Amino acid sequence: METVIHKLCRGVLGAAIALAVFIAAGAVYAWEAHGAVIAGAHSVSAPAVWPIAARAQQSARIPRIGLLMGYAESDPTAQPFVAAFVQGLQQLGWTDGRNIRIVYRWAVADVNQIQKFAKELVEIQPDVILANSTPVTAALHQKTGSIPIVFATVSDPVGAGFVNNLAHPGGNVTGFMIFEYSMGGKWLELLKQIVPRLTRVAVLRDSVNPAGIAQFGAIRATGSSLGIDVSPIDVRNAIEIEHNIAAFARTADGGLIMTGSAMEGHRDLMIGLAAKYKLPAVYISRQEAAAGGLISYGPNTLDQFRSAAGYVNRILRGEKPGDLPVQVPTKFELVINLKTAKALGLTIPQPLLATADEVIE
Repeated sequence: METVIHKLCRGVLGAAIALAVFIAAGAVYAWEAHGAVIAGAHSVSAPAVWPIAARAQQSARIPRIGLLMGYAESDPTAQPFVAAFVQGLQQLGWTDGRNIRIVYRWAVADVNQIQKFAKELVEIQPDVILANSTPVTAALHQKTGSIPIVFATVSDPVGAGFVNNLAHPGGNVTGFMIFEYSMGGKWLELLKQIVPRLTRVAVLRDSVNPAGIAQFGAIRATGSSLGIDVSPIDVRNAIEIEHNIAAFARTADGGLIMTGSAMEGHRDLMIGLAAKYKLPAVYISRQEAAAGGLISYGPNTLDQFRSAAGYVNRILRGEKPGDLPVQVPTKFELVINLKTAKALGLTIPQPLLATADEVIE
């Protein structure tokens, strides 16, 4: 009996020991496996996890858009342009303060200020910069060859050295042309239609803008065929502008062509001087005709800024400015202000009125 009992106890004890060993081994295995998982989380998986975290951090960064305008912030001309650009961005899903940040700089059409603020914007390192004009684009282009720049109203980006050609800009600059030089001849023809006795025209231009010089050449060539003497008035400051227009007005049968580069920062002054000295004048933008100018002929500049928002959107989403062709306007608006015509004692020919896109009465 003792032997049987002894054997039975020894069998039970052996089974218990075996079970304990099995449990202990399982615990060790589980611990080691757990340790391997923990170690793997820190060593093997870390390189794979880090880029994801980095990308998440990068995606959380709000893109920044620099905006440099050659106007005073209070200039009523500039505000609609900026509003059109911001509206264009919103239509494409970008809202300032939510998923983008727009950094504004206003340069008051002063060369020194344009240079100063161009430097400031480049140092901020935005993702893309919007420029409104040739002088502004030139200043930015001098400061950076890497930050994308989109211009809204430039007349000759190839001649200015901003792009290699219109179809394939090739660098960090692209955008929208405001006109071709041949349009200057159209301005002169419009003035002649309104004032058949016209024999003299002064072209107000920005003398430091290469486009203004080339544009003047095109206008003068048309003047020769129409029997009109064309002379330049270089725009530097308000005192010189008033002095030169007053001097030009002393002789009869004269008119003015107000180029886009000359108007920046001086719109109200120039429109007022044309009215004061009873000089018929043609402008490039509807905004000038609406503000009291006699006639305007040119592209819809508000549309230019909305279109510029489209290029900014494409750049923010990964496209390169050098791959985006420079766009040339295909539609031009003729706006006539009959109230101003009456004040100048002019009668607008009926055929010209019939072709106008807008008549302001």
